[in-house]
Amino acid sequence: MKVLVTIQAVREAVREARKQGRVVGLVPTMGALHQGHLSLVQQACRECSFVIVSIFVNPTQFGPREDFAVYPRSLSADCELLKREQVDVVFAPSVEEMYVPKADTWVEIPSLSRVWEGRFRPGHFRGVCTIVAKLFNIVQPDFAYFGWKDAQQLIIIRKMVEELNYPIVIVGCPTVREKSGLACSSRNVFLSPKERAIAPAIYQSLKIIQDMVKSKGITQAKKLILAARKFLKNYPQIKIQYLAAIELQTLRPVKKVGPGVLIVVAVKLGKVRLIDNLLLT
Repeated sequence: MKVLVTIQAVREAVREARKQGRVVGLVPTMGALHQGHLSLVQQACRECSFVIVSIFVNPTQFGPREDFAVYPRSLSADCELLKREQVDVVFAPSVEEMYVPKADTWVEIPSLSRVWEGRFRPGHFRGVCTIVAKLFNIVQPDFAYFGWKDAQQLIIIRKMVEELNYPIVIVGCPTVREKSGLACSSRNVFLSPKERAIAPAIYQSLKIIQDMVKSKGITQAKKLILAARKFLKNYPQIKIQYLAAIELQTLRPVKKVGPGVLIVVAVKLGKVRLIDNLLLT
């Protein structure tokens, strides 16, 4: 496995892989890898013959009061994990490598980027789209892998690829959860033991909605959301930022739920912000 830090070196590695007829897969990450990331890597390795994992904590997707400075960074440990998965290349560039001084070119989809996560993290998806577009231009993969845990991000990236005519297949991979049901996240390490014991209630609130739909046939979104909010009131440490039933493609709230409706939630638990979702099928 090669660890490369320059754009030129990555392009040369991809060029050589193409000469050998290999299928290129890209897994973009910000490092601090956990089992959720590794599930993306494992699927990429099953489906592609040349896999690149990028590790880059992207400053442009963090707001001024967000956790960029303290976001967990563990490059050596991440590389050890990726070596075991037989990844071909780790791309770990510096900020200076990825952004020229005073960079002022952005990629954004305003209709999808300023709701839900975008409302609480202004500019976040502009930073995400811009860095992913740059990675796509550098690597030019055949396939790129993203997790459904960040569902809004996945939906936005798919639309960006469609509208900018990237010849890339975007693969959405299932959310990986701890035994408690808590979705794997790099930010989970910031939870205290007491907070970690409470955090599974987030997923339990989504399951309450799913169970009400399946077992009772309830489809009124307002009634379902109210039940989930009532459940979370049992945990005063959890502060809800949003909890909604939305249409998968437009991200607009729905009045009635059915197949293809996404239940999304974001909360603050102590100082940690956590998101989760559940797709009704």
